[in-house]
Amino acid sequence: MSADGLPETAAPGDPAPPPGLVVVGHFDQPPGYGINRPRGADSWLFTWTTGGRGRLRHGSTEARAGAGDLVVLAPGVPHGYGVEPGARHWEFWWVHCQARSSWRSWLRPYDTGEGMYVVTPTPDTVHGRVEAAFRRMLADARWTGTDAPPVLAPGEEQVAVAHGTAARELALCSLEEVVLLTAGTARTPPPHPGVDDRVRRAEALIAADPGAPHTVRSLAEHVALSPSRFAHLFTGQVGQSPMRALREARLRHAARLLETTDLSVERVAAASGFASPFHFNRVFRERYGLPPGVYRASGPMVGA
Repeated sequence: MSADGLPETAAPGDPAPPPGLVVVGHFDQPPGYGINRPRGADSWLFTWTTGGRGRLRHGSTEARAGAGDLVVLAPGVPHGYGVEPGARHWEFWWVHCQARSSWRSWLRPYDTGEGMYVVTPTPDTVHGRVEAAFRRMLADARWTGTDAPPVLAPGEEQVAVAHGTAARELALCSLEEVVLLTAGTARTPPPHPGVDDRVRRAEALIAADPGAPHTVRSLAEHVALSPSRFAHLFTGQVGQSPMRALREARLRHAARLLETTDLSVERVAAASGFASPFHFNRVFRERYGLPPGVYRASGPMVGA
């Protein structure tokens, strides 16, 4: 399908694609490109910037997007977007679709107001996987439901519309991967600058699986240090002991599980490495100001 037939390239003010479709594309637009929808859209709009800079407006909220930023606009709010003034271009993936309800809890911490979600910063380590998911989405949107989904050839048209139910669901699965990868990693605390590589490796091990039965000894063995030397080095460079850092990682992990799953509080505690639900309830309340059950009912805290 030609991009010329889509509302994204039509005159400003034209409506977005119908809400029942999944429309995905990749654009690299020059200065002056811009779209304005004073009535908003019936569908969600997801944009992932790969180069240059874009500027997006949603109601009275604005965001600037650079490489690695996912910006999501909810339906029903006047919006506009285009190349940021002064930028040489804006290269980005975009998707119009109906968002799955489960995505909202992942996006909620990035709500900047009026239904604009700015998921940033996402680490460079996931950019390739996100890019691959968008390319797969573009191919899956063309699936007819017979044989295997097509493989994109270099230079092939960069816009696709998923008409069939199977193609739509398959494309949404790729978009769900994008949401999980970006929203899940953007909230991970960045590594401390100037930290010893052995401490970095221990931090990465904790972040990758905070619910595991880590101890000072097991972490020290992983980086080939004695427990006392490791604890001293870690505390001096990070500013908190290894076990305190582990507890913080477990609490962040528990908060995400409360936000995104319907696991019981007891199972969340166990999955996050807390042997005692009573201890978990106490330290969670100390950290977030609410008991786990109330936290879940009231929604996640931005910046938690």
